[in-house]
Amino acid sequence: MNPPIHVIKIGGSQIDDRAFLAAMVETVTSIRKQGITPVIVHGGGQEIVRLHDELGVPFDIVQGLRVTSEQSMRLVKMALNGIANLRVTRYLVNGGIDAIGLSGVDLGLIRVEKQIVDGFDLGRVGKITAVHAEKLRPLLAAHIVPVISPISLGHDGWSYNVNADHVAEAVAVALAASNLVFLTDVPGVLIAGRPMRALAVDEVEDLIFGHFITGGMIPKARAAASAVQAGVPAALITNLTRYAQGEGTFIVRSQ
Repeated sequence: MNPPIHVIKIGGSQIDDRAFLAAMVETVTSIRKQGITPVIVHGGGQEIVRLHDELGVPFDIVQGLRVTSEQSMRLVKMALNGIANLRVTRYLVNGGIDAIGLSGVDLGLIRVEKQIVDGFDLGRVGKITAVHAEKLRPLLAAHIVPVISPISLGHDGWSYNVNADHVAEAVAVALAASNLVFLTDVPGVLIAGRPMRALAVDEVEDLIFGHFITGGMIPKARAAASAVQAGVPAALITNLTRYAQGEGTFIVRSQ
């Protein structure tokens, strides 16, 4: 029987936090001792914004997705594949964990098509069409932790920027993971200021419609619900401390 896989998504603001990264290494070490196989997917929004500001490259946001021009794509690849991916991988390796940095381009791991939103061309933004999970399995069997940047490979041969929450969802489904974990800076999905222990997938859209789930929590909640509907037994939205304790907001199948 294969060990359970946890696909863990960490955000761009957390990659800037050295205390978070040090604690993440401790948590990854701990769950591996429990027989859990981790796969890490990361964003890097803060680094992307910083590079655009420093170099004076403008960008727009459409329905929460960054419009990625050819000029912007160069900076996005630098931020995600370079700064963010190397930093997370470096912390893990320095903590005694065999880790390897990858992007969705490497090994043709994640294939995408150009994403169009309401007829609007987002430039080099991709929509996932396939995840070749078999490319990761030899690494997992060798007890190597993949650290995946969301830059992915288009069927047209170009690289594309993909939302990291969507990448984490797709990787979890393709690997038949036992859990998809979104690490945030809050203890879970907050309703009236209180973290919910569990939400059924059919509650998520109602809570978004009612403005109980807002902002950056929306794509995480939707990706979590979509993964569970696609067969992942449960998804967890939480912070690092509560994840280490097995707590947070679990997104589960409807009864």
